[in-house]
Amino acid sequence: MNGVAMHIANGIVNAQVSAIFAAVAAAALAICVWRGRADLDDRLAPMAGLVAAFIFAVQMLNFQVLPGVSGHLLGGTLAVVLVGPWVGALCVSTVLIIQCLLFADGGLTALGLNITNMALVGTAAGYLLVAGLLRILPKTPRGVAITAFVASVVSVVIASQMFVIEYALGGTTELNLTTIAGTMAGAHVLIGIGEGLIAAVTVATVARVRPDLVYALRRFRKTASPVPAVPAPAVGGVA
Repeated sequence: MNGVAMHIANGIVNAQVSAIFAAVAAAALAICVWRGRADLDDRLAPMAGLVAAFIFAVQMLNFQVLPGVSGHLLGGTLAVVLVGPWVGALCVSTVLIIQCLLFADGGLTALGLNITNMALVGTAAGYLLVAGLLRILPKTPRGVAITAFVASVVSVVIASQMFVIEYALGGTTELNLTTIAGTMAGAHVLIGIGEGLIAAVTVATVARVRPDLVYALRRFRKTASPVPAVPAPAVGGVA
């Protein structure tokens, strides 16, 4: 009963909870497809393919976390910085589905759990952090690199704790939840640092060469509102 690359294996979480999260994942991905269609254009579509291929490659790096579960670089924050939350979630989901069906990375019955944790919770947490940090940090290659690093570390830990919630709801073996939460958090802080470094270097490189290809820069530069000008007072009381 071995899981691979933070993927949950068959039998780690019972069938009822797995089915619930499969339905949640399917509904959420349908929303991502609907919302993502508005973002896709001649510039974003090829970038989405490159992002998915890159995430697939970095997810080959695995770190053992628990019996039956191991951790890996998730790529959710990198995806949302480059292609946005909706398309980013679809990129990560596509990678997870291919890994499950072709390479048996994670159980088929646990696919909904894995998509929920890595493609949905991981990318959502990453995007919220990116949105918050880019309101404070400069919208420059250095600023977006720092943003990607911090958001990667935090979002990876949040995604790992989602597994703890799922295990609490339907875990099939007797393991202490506090121990699981602490072990997952500690291991994924280290994994998040590795992911953050990769994400920071990647997005900074793209931002320097082609800033127009970085979704986060386009999105938050556009929404930055200039300070309104204060009208000059009338001279001599005449408007």
